[in-house]
Formats: sequence, C-alpha cells, structure tokens
Amino acid sequence: MGKGRWGLVAVLVAGVVAGCADGGGDARPSLSTASPNGPTGTATGKAVTLAVVGVVATGVEVPWGLAFLPDSSALVTERDSGRIKRVTGSGQVSEVGTVEGVDPSSEGGLLGIAVDPGYPKRPYIYVYYSSGDDNRIARLTYSNGGISEPTVILEGIPQAAIHNGGRLRFGPDGFLYAGTGDGADRPNSQSDDSLGGKILRITTDGKPAPGNPGGRLWISKGHRNVQGLAFGGSQLYAAEFGQDTWDELNAITPGSNYGWPAAEGVSNLDGMVDPIAQWPTKDASPSGIAFAQGHIFMASLRGERLWAIPVADGKRTGDPVAFFTGKYGRLRTVEAARDGSLWLTTSNTDGRGDAKPGDDRILRVTVTQ
Repeated sequence: MGKGRWGLVAVLVAGVVAGCADGGGDARPSLSTASPNGPTGTATGKAVTLAVVGVVATGVEVPWGLAFLPDSSALVTERDSGRIKRVTGSGQVSEVGTVEGVDPSSEGGLLGIAVDPGYPKRPYIYVYYSSGDDNRIARLTYSNGGISEPTVILEGIPQAAIHNGGRLRFGPDGFLYAGTGDGADRPNSQSDDSLGGKILRITTDGKPAPGNPGGRLWISKGHRNVQGLAFGGSQLYAAEFGQDTWDELNAITPGSNYGWPAAEGVSNLDGMVDPIAQWPTKDASPSGIAFAQGHIFMASLRGERLWAIPVADGKRTGDPVAFFTGKYGRLRTVEAARDGSLWLTTSNTDGRGDAKPGDDRILRVTVTQ
C-alpha cells in the first residue's frame, strides 16, 4: 500500500513535544510530567516510525481483547455479543463460540483474553467478563476451532456499568495478571478486602500466585480503572483512566499503592506511587498497551490516537509522541504480533464513537527505528 493511502507517520522522539506531534500546534509541557522517580523531558535520540500498512479485518463488533496463538492468528473478544472470533493474518475471520453468562453494559461485557503459555499442550484460553453480579475470570478449552463452556476460576470482582477494568496478560513468570476497576465505588481501590481497583496476579486455577504481598490475590492497589497491561522484560506497566484531569501510565512494583482516589496523576503523596507519564483525559482515555522496541504503545479512546512512550526498567526515557490522531477514531487495543508489527483495533461501534463503513477494524502497524 502507498504511504499516502495509509497515512505513514514518522517523527523523531528526540526533541519532539507531544503537543506538536498530534497536530494541535500547542505545546503542553504538562502532557507527560514524570514522577520524581523518572526522568523529566530527557530524549532517546532515536527515531521511531509508525505506519498503518493495511487492514487485517473489518466488521468486528466492539472488539475488546486480542491474544495471539502460536500460529500467528489471533483470538478477539467482542464486548457486547460475548463472541470470540479467530482472525488470521490474511484477514480470514471465523467465529469460535460465544461465552455463556456475559452481561454487557456501557463498559462491561466480554473483555480481556489470554492464551495459556503452554498452549497447545495446555489447550486453554482465559477470559475476563461481566456477569449480572460481578466481573469474573474463566478458563475455556479451545480446540478444533471451538470453545468449551467456561469454568470460572475467580469471581467477586466489583462490577458496574462503568469501571470494570478487564485486561488479562500472562507474565514472563507464567502467572496470569488482571487489571480491575473500582466498580464505580471509590473505596474499593484502597480496601485490602476488595478485588476492585487492583492488579491481580493469580495461578491458572485462580489462586494467589506465590510471592504475592500478604498472600493476597493482588499485587498493587489504588487504581481507578486499569485496562492496559504490558511487560517490558520483567517490568510490568499499566495504563489507567483518570477521572476528569489525568490519565496515567504506571510502572508497577508489587505491594505499592497508586493513590486513587486520593491521587489522580502526579500528586507527590506520601506512601503512594506517582505515574511515569500522564495525559489530560481528552488526549488519552487509555485502554490497551503493548511493549515493543523500547516503547509502550498505548491505544487511546477519547484521544483517538496511539501514543508511543519510550521506557526502560520502569522509567520513562523520553517524551510520549502521538500517532494517527483522529484518523481511525477511537482506539481500544494494541498488541505486538510475532512478525514485529502491531495489531491495533478501533472501537467506533461501542456507542461512543462515530462508526464508519467497515468499522470496527483491526489495523496492521509497522514500527521501525
């Protein structure tokens, strides 16, 4: 595909102010204020180029989670229908089944998905979904192009029409991580007895993973609504929605408190960890994130852009830069494919976007430096 058609975007991370990169023309120095634990305004001196080189699939209804299989195809969840679809790199889309018990709402439904690291010897996939009473994590057998009935491994995660979290990610340690929301009840985030507003670390049977602080199911608290999880090596990063002022990218340290509801964005409060980057909510509303080539890539819903944030060892090493601002509408999920590209999903059919013919779609994005 020609560069003009697919909107090739190339910018230098070094010396670029994110407010200029997204076409607004106004430099916003506070756009990516770092915590005292990370650098402020340093640059990598490397060029990063992102290009949308094709559309993998069209007509997917409110795609939310996306997880790759060993054959480089992906399983994609549809939030409202409760369906799981398989999408190949050549664009073939097939339905593998519907998850029973899904009760969709404004932000709830069938959300995150993860493939067992032992697949296909362990032919399991894991999903995070909203029931009528709570949010749950379930294990399903995936074989011969179909899925089994879900076996719930963890229930009791606070559920509401909003703030359900929902992202799943296996860590390099082999355990399953889940981002949850406060379930629209702020005290959940600070309560040690609630699974709301936490990052969970569990076994594939839904038990606390060995080494969790206090033997609990969670490793961090004080989150408002975590919809993005990604590992850069052994370092976990998490993206979460702020309320009215700041959205956040956090570097996660087990046992730490990330501040909500006392803190939103960099607040310098004793005993609470500040984000390594923050954005006005109109520029982000972050959902899925992925790590590749020294960057966290962050899909933004209200912001309608893909952010590239250079990071290393839990610190931000340069200024975030925005790509594709307003070109494809709301962006929900980004995942690193086996061939080095990114798969990026739109979310324009979720009731909050401006759906165009072909939406929702999965885009293929190349990343070069």
